[in-house]
Amino acid sequence: MYGQVAAVEDLSLTVHRGEFLTILGPSGSGKTTALMLLAGFVAPTKGDILIAGKSVAAVPSYRRDQGIVFQSYALFPHLTVRRNLEFPLEMRGMKAADRTTRVDRILERVHLKEFSGRMPSQLSGGQQQRVALARALIADPPILLLDEPLGALDRNLREQMQGEIKSLHREFGKTTICVTHDQDEALTLSDRIVVMRAGRIEQSDSPEALYDRPATRFVANFLGEANILDNPGFAVDSDATQPSGTMAMIRPERICVAAPTAPKRVDADKRQFIAGIVSDMIYAGPLRKYQVRVGCTVLTVREHVASGQEIFRPGDNVRIDWLRSDVRFVAV
Repeated sequence: MYGQVAAVEDLSLTVHRGEFLTILGPSGSGKTTALMLLAGFVAPTKGDILIAGKSVAAVPSYRRDQGIVFQSYALFPHLTVRRNLEFPLEMRGMKAADRTTRVDRILERVHLKEFSGRMPSQLSGGQQQRVALARALIADPPILLLDEPLGALDRNLREQMQGEIKSLHREFGKTTICVTHDQDEALTLSDRIVVMRAGRIEQSDSPEALYDRPATRFVANFLGEANILDNPGFAVDSDATQPSGTMAMIRPERICVAAPTAPKRVDADKRQFIAGIVSDMIYAGPLRKYQVRVGCTVLTVREHVASGQEIFRPGDNVRIDWLRSDVRFVAV
């Protein structure tokens, strides 16, 4: 509770040993509070937190045997890379020779051995992030907590570090809980994603299941782009019966666009075809995004750019189609 506001409410979550779980949500959804509860920086007003079956709700953070990586990295600015890594081992009373061996081993693993004598200010953002990860792992904690770990990096470096974090998780096998608002990051890294909204869990599932079968309109829109067919002005065909209280939804990349006279696909009997007019086209490198108006509805169509592809401009008449099996139904 923050005053009279419950930042997290009715949160019940089990994390499996060795799992990479990501808590995903917009600002104010309660995801960071959930991580701070796990880390021991915030005490629950009610309920309990169990690690390996034992309550830790009253255990201070420094006694929980967890590695933590913050968005700001939180490196000691007055210590070299090596000393930053040695510090947590010193606090545990490890002998100097053993500290040296362990620091050398993890510096080698994160490709920073030649930077061991540098200060954090002499490192790039990606190098600082690797030092922060190494420091969180060096004492061999069973649990690793990541708080928006890549938020301070530019896009290319962020994608590179996603691969590094995934590789470290496979190698060390730590139970990892990550908090982020970045959907691509969550989809790339996670074994399971928990989507939070207003302090509660909206849906929890594997990345593939969440993206392909979102339970609610909120999840569909938050995890990627979605065409919500709410009174679209045309009948939506589907292989499944629409449950009451739901809306039809289809992902933009599941829709194909073609000229009205183009030959239909071999699986045309499994598809729904609709005529439309292009209202906008956006070129984004490997992708081309169309906004296609169908009556009173505008649908987003996303296709991968390929050589020889026909390109449509605003005002062009087109035919769009999708597999009836690709239509999903989401709760309001």
